[in-house]
Formats: sequence, C-alpha cells, structure tokens
Amino acid sequence: MQQKTTANEIAPRISTSRGLLVLGIGLTLWFLPAPNGLSPEAMHLVAIFVATIVGLIVQPLPQGAVVLMGVTATALTGTLPVREALTGFADPTVWLIVIAFLFARGFIKTGLGRRIAYLAVSRIGKSTLGLGYALTLADLAIAPATPSNTARAGGILFPIVRSLASCLGSEPGPTARRAGAFLIFNQFQINLVTSALFLTGVAPNAMIVRLAQDSFEYSISWLGWFWAALLPAGISLLILPPLIFWQLRPELKETHEAASLARTELGRMGAFGGMEKKMSLIFLITLSLWATSQWSGFSATAVAFLAVSFLLVTGVLSWRDILSESGAWDALVWFGGLVSLAAGLGKLGVIQYLADFLGLHLGEIHSWIPGFILLILAYVYLHYFVASMTAHATAFYVPFGLVAIGIGTPVPLALMVLGFMNSLNAAMTHYGTGPAPIYFGAGYIDQATWWKTGLLISLVTVTIWLSVGALWWKIIGLW
Repeated sequence: MQQKTTANEIAPRISTSRGLLVLGIGLTLWFLPAPNGLSPEAMHLVAIFVATIVGLIVQPLPQGAVVLMGVTATALTGTLPVREALTGFADPTVWLIVIAFLFARGFIKTGLGRRIAYLAVSRIGKSTLGLGYALTLADLAIAPATPSNTARAGGILFPIVRSLASCLGSEPGPTARRAGAFLIFNQFQINLVTSALFLTGVAPNAMIVRLAQDSFEYSISWLGWFWAALLPAGISLLILPPLIFWQLRPELKETHEAASLARTELGRMGAFGGMEKKMSLIFLITLSLWATSQWSGFSATAVAFLAVSFLLVTGVLSWRDILSESGAWDALVWFGGLVSLAAGLGKLGVIQYLADFLGLHLGEIHSWIPGFILLILAYVYLHYFVASMTAHATAFYVPFGLVAIGIGTPVPLALMVLGFMNSLNAAMTHYGTGPAPIYFGAGYIDQATWWKTGLLISLVTVTIWLSVGALWWKIIGLW
C-alpha cells in the first residue's frame, strides 16, 4: 500500500525547487553579455542582486540566509572586494534598526506595551468602535520604538486583541462577526498606518532612507519622515476604524466587558513598577532626542545606542537579553547585506545606467502628476505578488524612484511618498507582511472577505495620502 506523503516530506522539496529557481535566474543573468555602458562586474552584481531579490520573494530559506548567500557570492566571485561586500554591516542606519529591536524588547519584557494597551481599553473601550480606537492609540504609542511590525502587532497586541474577542463571546466560526472580526482586521490595518508614520515603525523604512541617500543623494531624517506622514496618517487613523466597522458590521455595539477585562488585567499586572517607570522615562528621552536631532546635531543611531546603554545600566535589559534578541541580529544580516549590494550597484554604475536609460525613454512625458499617480498605484498593487515589505522596497523602490524623477516629479515628493506606500501596500492580502498571517490565521475572517475588504481599505488609504497628503506636502515644501 502506497504511503501518504506528509507535509514535512513535501516541505524540503518545495524549498529545493524554489532554491533552484533562484539559482537558475542568477546563473542566466550572470552569463548574459553586459550591455554597452556596463562592465562585466556590474552585470555580475546585477545577477546576484536580482537572484537575491527573487530569493526574498519566494523564500527557499529565511531572508537573512538568502541575503548572506548573496553577499558571499559577491566576495567569492570577486564582483566586489570583501571590504565593500561588508560595508553595509557598519552602516549607521542598519544599526539604528538593530538597536530599535533591542529597545522594543524592553517594552515586552517590562510589560509596558501591554499596560499601555490595557489602559487605553479601560478608558475608551466601552463600545466595539471605542475598542478599535483604544487599540489604535496603543499601537500609535509603541510604534516609534518597535521597528518590527510583526513584534508590535503579533507579539504585543495580538494576544490582547484575541483575549478581548473571547471576553466578548466572539470566537472563530458562528460568533466571529460578533466583535472579533472587526477587532482583528482593524488592528491589522492600523498597524500598517503606524508603520508608515514613523521611520522606526518598521524595518524597511530605514532601508528606504539608505536607498534614498545612496541612489539619489537625498537625506531623510527621523523628524522629516514623521512630519511629512503626520497629517495623512492622522486622518487615516481616524477614518479607518469606522470604515472597517461599517464594512464588517459587528453584531456587538456595547463592550463594557472589555473595559472590565482590561481593568482586571491591569490589576494582575500590579502597580506601575520601577522597571516600567525606567522604560517609560528612557522612551520619552529617546523620542525627544530623535525629534530634536536636526537642532541638537545628535544622529538618530547615536541616540539609539544611548537608549540601549541606559536600558543596560538601569537593569531594564540584561546582556543576555541583548544576545537573545534574534530579530535584531537577523535584521543586521539581511538589512546590512542588502545595503552592501545596493551600494555596490551604485559604485559599479548600475544606478546611473538605469537613470540614463529611463531618462532617454521618458523624456517625452510632459505632465508628471498623472504619471506619478499611476506609478504610485503600480507600486502599491504590485504587492499582490510580493510577501515581504523588505523584498518590495529592495526590488522596486529605486527603479520606481528613477522613473518618477525622470518624468519630472520633485525628488523629495517622489522618494518620501514611495517610502510611505511601502508600508501601506500590504493592506490587501493575508500574506503581504509579517502580521498578516498571524491575524488571518486567527480564523475570524475568510480569505474572500479579507481580500475584498483589504482592497477597499487600500483604495481609501491611497486616496487619503494622495489627496490630503498632497496638499500637506505642498504646504511643507515637498513639491
């Protein structure tokens, strides 16, 4: 009798086939002749870079492993000198994200993130819509210090959302629409907006800042990012909860049980303790220094190092906590490696070649506004084919930036808006970013509803950012 193939037996074959796809694409490009204007070394780096991006999309291995192999290939083949292949690992922006991951661990370890969420729920969580806003405020409060939107949405807020749904008698299945479907979907969508609002709200934002600097010589500060995103993000955070409430129509309107649960959980947590006070103080000092860095002259990365030093000195984090924060060191590998590859493309003339090519073919376009809107829509909805914000930014940010600037879009506007859209583009599917499978996997919303509602939310959000946002960006001088 033929034995049934198990999932564990299938998984390695799927992984191997994806790996062979990546290798095949890389080798095909490697042996293509370099076009006029590019050296063989530049073409070889293009082959490695494209294969790495495909690897990030199809994921035969974790993203850190994929990028590490790409960096290794550049060094072993002599495409880049070893020193240049490793430059990304010393980049200040890379370390800003590494340190921010460590900072986020303090929120989780001290329980400050949970306390903020439960405090918000206890104050304004007396209705289902109020719960949506309470969790929005909680996400907003902790987003500046949690560059992993998966850690923020999945590690801190998801257990709270799930507990609240159960408390309200809403479980996957017949009672899902009682309240849980709204709470789950609302929190997922809010997380994307807070990711777009803060430079440190999600890791790919910092990579976008690096790409803007290396490829376009345009510098984006922490405060500059926040200021440009503030108005459209604020309006999105106000509009999305009632819009999702109207679309999913939760059966339960009053939720006094949720406020009661929050007070109970706060009681179990006890008084606002010493470690939480230390964490709060260090967090506020860090935000203040980031927000005033353009006047003080302190770099955002130096401030982040100072914050973690305070966390260590005050005992909020131990050195073992630092070593065990795998997300930080994973980010160092994949983010640092991608920065090295992208910098190499610039040094070998690939970026300039693309700029000249696009400028030659786009010279006849006279109106940049409709062209830029079409580019933004393409940038956003290409994410149907991508399962990672990081892969999306790495594959599309520089090419779309080149096209936008080539048709006459002001450089600050093009680069900032593409950066914001890199977080907002994950609204449609249940696989577009780390928190998506966590929230979808809770079982409250079927795939058809998720995709249909996600598309609606995406259209509304993009409209807000390209209308109200455009007026705001005009006022603050981005165009």
